[in-house]
Amino acid sequence: MSAPTTYRQPVSRLWWMKKRTYFVFVLRELSSVFVGWSAVFLMVMLVAVGRGEAAYQRFLNWASSPVVVIVNVVALAFLVLHTVTWFALTPQAMEIRLGGRRVPRVKMVNVAGRSVPAATVVRVGGRRVPSGMVIASQYAGLIVVSAFIVWLVLR
Repeated sequence: MSAPTTYRQPVSRLWWMKKRTYFVFVLRELSSVFVGWSAVFLMVMLVAVGRGEAAYQRFLNWASSPVVVIVNVVALAFLVLHTVTWFALTPQAMEIRLGGRRVPRVKMVNVAGRSVPAATVVRVGGRRVPSGMVIASQYAGLIVVSAFIVWLVLR
C-alpha cells in the first residue's frame, strides 16, 4: 500500500488580488524594489557629479531618456505608497511601556481611508496625544525636510 497523501487546495497566483488588504500588502512589498532603484539612481548621480561636468551631463542625458523618466515616475508613485504605509504602521510597530506596563493597542485611527489599530508614546501635559497626531507630525516633518532640500537645491 502507498502512503496516504494529503489534499492541498490549489492557490491561484493572483490570490493577492482578491482582497484590498492583500493587494496593498503586495504593492507595499513591491515598493521596496523602487526604493532600491531610487537609492541606486541617486548614488549614480552623485558619482557623476563627483567625476565632473562632462560625466554629469552624460548622466543627465541618460536620465532624460523616456524609459528612465517613466521608471522614475512609477518609482515616485511607489515611494509615496511606501511612505504613506510606513507612516501608518509606525504607531502599530512601537511597543510602548508606561510605568513598566505595556500600553495596549486598542485605539483606532483612520489612515488612508481605513481604520487601523494604533498606540502612541507621546504625552503632553499628562494627556495622551492621539495616534493620528503622531502620524500627522511625521508628515509635517517630511514636509519640512523636503522644503529644506528644495530650498538648498534651488538657491
